[in-house]
Amino acid sequence: MQAWQVHENGEPGAVMRLDEVAEPQAGPGQLKLKVLAANINFPDALLCRGQYQVRPPLPFTPGVEICGETPDGRRVIANPALPHGGFAEYVVVDEAAVLPAPPALDDAEAAALHIGYQTGWFGLHRRAHLRSGETLLVHAAAGGVGSAAVQLGKAAGARVIGVVGGPEKARIAEELGCDLVIDRRADDLIAKVKEFTGGKGADVVYDPVGGDAYAKSVKCVAFEGRIVVVGFASGVIPTAALNHALVKNYTIMGLHWGLYAQKDPASIGRCHAELTALAADGTVKPLVSERVALKDAAAAVQRVADGITTGRVVIVPEGAAR
Repeated sequence: MQAWQVHENGEPGAVMRLDEVAEPQAGPGQLKLKVLAANINFPDALLCRGQYQVRPPLPFTPGVEICGETPDGRRVIANPALPHGGFAEYVVVDEAAVLPAPPALDDAEAAALHIGYQTGWFGLHRRAHLRSGETLLVHAAAGGVGSAAVQLGKAAGARVIGVVGGPEKARIAEELGCDLVIDRRADDLIAKVKEFTGGKGADVVYDPVGGDAYAKSVKCVAFEGRIVVVGFASGVIPTAALNHALVKNYTIMGLHWGLYAQKDPASIGRCHAELTALAADGTVKPLVSERVALKDAAAAVQRVADGITTGRVVIVPEGAAR
């Protein structure tokens, strides 16, 4: 079968190589899946660069989120275990961890539902306890992680401020339903948030960016507001000024979604049931901006790494998706 492999660390477009490898064989407690669609996540780019917290042995196949087909014809979503990721024609996964693909979503959409939306749901509900009527500020609102948070925030009854970079991303954030869109390149973010909230600030900030995004967030977070730290797409990990958190009475909370699989795996299934229901009534629908062939995966991962994509870019092996 064909699978993309990384033989040395570097930029995805330079180090990913499409190889012919043996098909994986399922062991006890495992399932062999035909890959119908594989979603590209920013951590896939970091894995190629050797900058992710997990560093699989070389060579490895990226791809941590797929929609696949079981030998008995069921359509499921799963997280392949590295070093044998989902940018391939077949993968082997832990049978206990597979989840049914929502019938309301096609293969590419289903592949893009799991990590981003689970992260958003746990971040907004389990960690920040977002309430109807509150103001939610989402950084990188037109991206894969941000667009999921926007949809989940609207579903929870929040007023959503979307922060983006550039007019095209602003248009997408508006289409997603943001009540206010701020172009960080052209607008005064802090002033806009204060004006929109009547000087109060944002009750919840969802930050997958870090760096300057975090620095501005602490200046416009509300009294008893909550800042959810999801990631550092900017490449800059900010240092929290705890004296500032003290005098302004806000909370800084981290979210590592993967830990729930270890600490409370049943919660992932409960969350998936809620997301499936939201997908069924059309409240959430992953924003898939590109569907690319397997042969074009390296270039697609590079675009995600460069931050020039919107929504989700999904790899669809030829003849696989329905």
